[in-house]
This record gives sequence, C-alpha cells and structure tokens, in this order.
Amino acid sequence: MPIDPYILLLLGTVGLAALLPARGTGADVASDASTAAIAFLFFLYGTRLSTREAVEGFKHWRLHTTVLACTFVVFPVLGLAARGLVPVLLTHPLYQGLLFLTLVPSTVQSSIAFTSMARGNVPAAICAGSFSSLAGIVITPLLAAALLGGNAGGFSADSLLKIVLQLLVPFLAGQVLRRWIGGFVTRHKKVLGYVDRASILLVVYTAFSEGMVQGIWHQVSAVRLAGLLAVEAVLLAVMLALTWYGGKALRFDREDRIAIQFAGSKKSLASGLPMASVLFGAHASLAVLPLMLFHQMQLMVCAVIAKRRSRDPLPEAAGTAGPTAGSRAAVGTATRSG
Repeated sequence: MPIDPYILLLLGTVGLAALLPARGTGADVASDASTAAIAFLFFLYGTRLSTREAVEGFKHWRLHTTVLACTFVVFPVLGLAARGLVPVLLTHPLYQGLLFLTLVPSTVQSSIAFTSMARGNVPAAICAGSFSSLAGIVITPLLAAALLGGNAGGFSADSLLKIVLQLLVPFLAGQVLRRWIGGFVTRHKKVLGYVDRASILLVVYTAFSEGMVQGIWHQVSAVRLAGLLAVEAVLLAVMLALTWYGGKALRFDREDRIAIQFAGSKKSLASGLPMASVLFGAHASLAVLPLMLFHQMQLMVCAVIAKRRSRDPLPEAAGTAGPTAGSRAAVGTATRSG
C-alpha cells in the first residue's frame, strides 16, 4: 500500500499556501511563473513522445480504442451520473472537480509499472498511455468546456487561446525539436523529472493561494471530504471492474486485459493539474482536490491488484514463479508523477 512521496510534497505545498498565500505583487509573480511552468511542462511532454513508437502502436488499434473509450467516454458518463449526489454527498464545487477528474487523460508511468509487475502487455501500456496523454491535450479542454460550461471558461475566444498557447503550442514545439534535443532529454530524464514535479508544485501553490485569498476553502468540511472519498472509491472500483471484465467480453487475452485495466482506470495528476490551472483559473484549487485524492487512491489499489495478478499462473506456464526483479522494480516508478 504505497504512499506516494510526491503526494506528501503536494500536501505540504497546500499547507504552505494556506499559511503563506501569495498576495499582491507576489501573486502576480507566482501566476506568471506558473504560466511559464505549464508551457514548459507540455514542451517536455512533446519532446518525450516518440512519433515512431506512436505510429507503431496503431497496429494494436482495438486495445488503444478501448482505453480511449474508457478514459474519455465511460469515465465522463460516470462523472455526469454523479451529479445526482449534489447536495447530499458533494457540494457543487467538489462535484465540478470530480467531473473534471473524469475528463483528464490516463497516466503513463504508473500504467507501465503496474502492467509490467502484473506480467501484462507492457508495449501496449506504453502506447495506450502515450495516446491518451496526446489526445487529452485536445479532448480534455473541449470536454471541460462542453460539460463544465462557464466554470471552465466555456468556448470563449480567450479561453481557447489560452489552451492553444499554454498547452498545444509548447507540445507541438517539443515534437518538432525532438529530433535535435530528444537525446538530451533522454540522457537527463531524472533531472528533468525533478523539474516536472517542481513545476507542478508551483502550479499547486499558485492555485491554492488564490483559493485562500478568495476564502473558497470555507466551503469544504470534513464530512464533505469523506463523502468525496467514498464517491471516488466507488468510481475507481467500477472502472477497475469494467476494464477487466469488459476486456474479457471483447475477447482480449490476459496480457492485453491487464494493460487495459491499468491504463483505462487511472487518471494523470501530471497532466490534470496544469490543465486545471489553465481552465479554472482562480477556482483551480477546489477543482484539483478530487484529482489529488484519486491519484493516491488509484496507486494504492492498483499496487495490490498488480501484486495479485503477478501470482496468477500463465496459460503457457502455469505455476511459474512471480514477477521478475525487473517487474518488481518497475512498480517503484508508479509513485512518480504521471
């Protein structure tokens, strides 16, 4: 039951914003730095995605279509159904954050790590996570604008321009420059990973500072947080069941079903936090709270499932030993941003 160290850093950042929120000129500087950090994040995402690997991945189009459908169709439908829980379990702002959670793309790193540990189709998990992240740059803002309306900026020219300039243009620039700087990014992957996470911490600090200054945290109580956790637990359980048994109904083999379950049931904190900052502005703090909680929950539950799957006898070699040392080590990357 891993506790993601990065979640502890995020919570520490939230605490810092509560005690020392950015105000006045400091808030302007933090906002500008956050905007630059978001653009840099998506630039790095662009440099890391191999176009050749993505094209190769299209050969397994049924699996990728299934994962995309889970991520951007089934999840949002369940999010819309949760509207009936307002105001019994959720306040309207918390529901908005829950609905946004269902719109963000899937993870990459943790999907790969858990699929490897469970002895599933790792190449498919890599491609599925990459496709989801790439599609999410366009699909998530459009879905948020359509389903969240004015709370996410609607379809105004200003909001669409922000999305294009802060998310899409840097990503495309990274793709274009990958030919020249891709090797550098790969060689310094660990260092740039720290830059990734530091940038997201800055985004979180800025968003929660704005929330503190506006006093929106008075809207959240312990009872409401407990209700949110219960709803998210049900949401995760439903998606884990649908991806596993749905894969079986669609006649995927065991390895593919594992990739579908781990790639199709999770949501990306690394992509969702910057997107929320762009889409929600001053209201981003409440919007990202459900995503932060869901991220930790999915890591804990999927770690248990992956360990159990690793002990399943394989059809071609029933009774074989558990995961290899490499597979066991891979789960360590699941607690990184993704």
